[in-house]
Amino acid sequence: MKLRQNVRHFAAKQALTMPVVGEMVREKLVDLHVDVFGAKAADGRRAEREARLEAFFDRTFDTYVDALDAGYSEASAREITHVQANFEFYNHGWTEMMEFPADELEAHYDRYSDFFERHDITIADPLGEYGDGSLPDAPATPERLDDPVHPHAESGFADDVYVEDEDGDLIVGGREDPGDVDVSAAPGVDEETEA
Repeated sequence: MKLRQNVRHFAAKQALTMPVVGEMVREKLVDLHVDVFGAKAADGRRAEREARLEAFFDRTFDTYVDALDAGYSEASAREITHVQANFEFYNHGWTEMMEFPADELEAHYDRYSDFFERHDITIADPLGEYGDGSLPDAPATPERLDDPVHPHAESGFADDVYVEDEDGDLIVGGREDPGDVDVSAAPGVDEETEA
């Protein structure tokens, strides 16, 4: 999958494991993800999906932190959560929201199968142990699976995590963690920075 990566991602990584600050960052990141993916929903469908997206993304941050704890890089841990989201979109027939085409689902699963299997995550159950079946309902559009349209999907990136940096350069595997990142650069920490 192709992701972007900058200092804010590393600041968020650091902040998510901190008390108080971590919760503020998590809430802001959930809101950002709902906004980004909600904007990709088919006309007239965003509002009916938002509550489920919010609950779903909130749980993927547990996945993200566990993946970091398991030794995955920032980019790979974040990609794991994006793969989970794409499983969710596929299961609901929300193909217009997918970041990679449906025919790459298995390839993305296979790359992280060790992590996914350890946490009971499958294509059919994208949250695995991180879910408890209590996500708000949202209408599915299964008819889209017959002839999927993927206006936001980029194919050909299923063999590794690809990171686009601030200069537009593509780095296979992601960037090295700079280590000395200012947590205030994380979304939600300093609202003045956000504005």
